[in-house]
Amino acid sequence: MELDLAGPEPVRAKGQVFIPSADCRRVVISDIDDTVMRTGVANKVKMLWRLFVEDAENRVAFPGAAALYRALYAGPCGSEGNPMLYVSRAPWGLYDMLSEFFVMHRIPVGPVLFLREWGLSWTSPLPRRAEDHKRHLIDHMLALYHDLPFVLIGDSGQHDPEVYAEIVAAHPGRVAAVYIRNVSRDAGRLEEIAKLAEAVEAAGSSLVLAADSLAMAEHAAEQGLIARSAMAEVAREYGTVPETRRHAGRTRARALRKVLDGAGPTPPNVIVEPGRSDPPA
Repeated sequence: MELDLAGPEPVRAKGQVFIPSADCRRVVISDIDDTVMRTGVANKVKMLWRLFVEDAENRVAFPGAAALYRALYAGPCGSEGNPMLYVSRAPWGLYDMLSEFFVMHRIPVGPVLFLREWGLSWTSPLPRRAEDHKRHLIDHMLALYHDLPFVLIGDSGQHDPEVYAEIVAAHPGRVAAVYIRNVSRDAGRLEEIAKLAEAVEAAGSSLVLAADSLAMAEHAAEQGLIARSAMAEVAREYGTVPETRRHAGRTRARALRKVLDGAGPTPPNVIVEPGRSDPPA
């Protein structure tokens, strides 16, 4: 569509309108920072450097993330074309860089990257809180795609588990699965997410806290969210094969303390879903 911005110096541009495929079966909403792309949100100095200085070529995607997102976009039949929506705490000034990053890594691009408005004003001198921004956008998307289930993806470093647990509770039956990339090694934070995971389970959904994309893909394949054949591509990007680590590090939230007691340098994978029993050791 043609766009015209009236003013002393008029601006004309072309925009794209997103029309979901008639075959789409679910909506995927994902965070970007420390979920798809390594940002280091926990370290504010590194985060600001990466956000405002590094270009797309110097950004690093988590191994297997791009293949997982392509699989979620395609769905189990391979042709669903599911809407992929991305939310970031970054300002709109980084839109071009993020778009280039998605193209470079062949990550399915949604109709827009929902960034935050960081402009200063007398009425709003600071950007809107990231959790409020995300909750508002997801609530709006749930209303827009009122007849489709959702998959929510985020990371453990900030407020994603809390925001997503609130959404699951407020919209029963609308969220098929919650995937949280585990970037935390703090036992206290894992305990907090474990409690949220049990609340998500009680609401009839499932939560996966995973340090790697392959564990998420395994769960998604089991739940019929992606094709099982897509596991091979996720494994190739991840740099391993599913059989070598199948169910490694998986446990229910109520058994999380077993994982915490032996927590090492690699954050654990935790899977919680209705009716799932603890896997054998």
